[in-house]
Amino acid sequence: SPCAMDWQVLTRELSLYLESQVRVGFFGSGVGLSLVLGFGVAYACYYLNSIAKKPQLVASNDRFCRFLEEYCPVVTETYYPTIWCWEGRVQTLLRPFITSRPQVQYRNELIKTADGGQISLDWFDNNDSSYYPDASTRPTVLLLPGLTGTSKESYILHMIHQSETLGYRCVVFNNRGIAGEELLTPRTYCAANTEDLETVIHHVHSLHPSAPLMAAGVSMGGMLLLNYLGKTGRDTPLMAAAIFSAGWNVFESIESLEKPLNWLLFNYYLTTCLQSSISRHRQMLEKLFDMDLVMKARTIREFDKQFTSVMFGYRSIDDYYEDASPCRKLKSVGIPVLCLNSVDDVFSPGHAIPVETAKQNANVALVLTSCGGHIGFLEGIWPRKCTYMDRVFKQFVQAVFEHGNKIFSM
Repeated sequence: SPCAMDWQVLTRELSLYLESQVRVGFFGSGVGLSLVLGFGVAYACYYLNSIAKKPQLVASNDRFCRFLEEYCPVVTETYYPTIWCWEGRVQTLLRPFITSRPQVQYRNELIKTADGGQISLDWFDNNDSSYYPDASTRPTVLLLPGLTGTSKESYILHMIHQSETLGYRCVVFNNRGIAGEELLTPRTYCAANTEDLETVIHHVHSLHPSAPLMAAGVSMGGMLLLNYLGKTGRDTPLMAAAIFSAGWNVFESIESLEKPLNWLLFNYYLTTCLQSSISRHRQMLEKLFDMDLVMKARTIREFDKQFTSVMFGYRSIDDYYEDASPCRKLKSVGIPVLCLNSVDDVFSPGHAIPVETAKQNANVALVLTSCGGHIGFLEGIWPRKCTYMDRVFKQFVQAVFEHGNKIFSM
């Protein structure tokens, strides 16, 4: 694999390729080729010395560390970001366009909530599983997409594809009103309120009480899952959880996203996505909100101030952001959790990752890469089929379901 070549092999391959592709006389007397080769070698050396690095594994529990090293070795191996797009913003922007979209056939289920609303669940039953032909005991992974994401997101489809190969069942928790279903009450969702997630977890567990159950959350889905785990401690049907690109401190995330370039590339677009997700339910939401004012928001902060914080009864947006920040609840997590972040993620700045807090909880392991962006983690020359994040997900889920008894006595 090109990702695994040491610098000698990489530079030699680069030289041979360029010699076969570039004519010696192109710039006259081979000077052009020498310049190209020199630049290529210099770039290769820079990449291998400064970009390709082993992730930082933060875990205070030696048993958890040894478990990961043995059954989830990807977290200790050098991560080789795609050599032509390793920068965080570029990885974040390109991932949705580069990565493939595996075909997944879902079975939809609408479940009722205590307040009269409904939640859309998309099931991948994997009834053809040869490893777990008995549906009653087939391991199940609950997947939580990001801020405006649904079961159609490429990263969710890849997680399901990875689970399918292992014989597992998946169910995707689509937040209220986001996946095409009608909004029956004037309420959507937020990162701090875990009521809907609790409803979904207990519903899934009640359907298959003998099936091992774990969850994986991405971005805001990861924040919601962490907030749930911090609230419930050990009192949850979940065996373990995997968290990817979560925003740990919402104040820091919002400040980062409001920097001019980040606002232009991400903040404004996400704000319009949030507005689009609620515009279809305008008639229902107008009962409680000034929708004209909400639709004028130009940042996520403005949207949350006019809509999200008001919907869930917070006195101010600062109260909401404080409650939504998982870093405040990390000490209370009571089951094994693996969290993957890149320190160059503009949605979750490296300095805001709660490394010291994580060290105080034996159930928590952080995996921090130097590159990868937000839900990026692209690797390989043409990173279409599998990302570093996909490999972490697959290995950790398999480790939990097949060898989890070795960490559950922590």
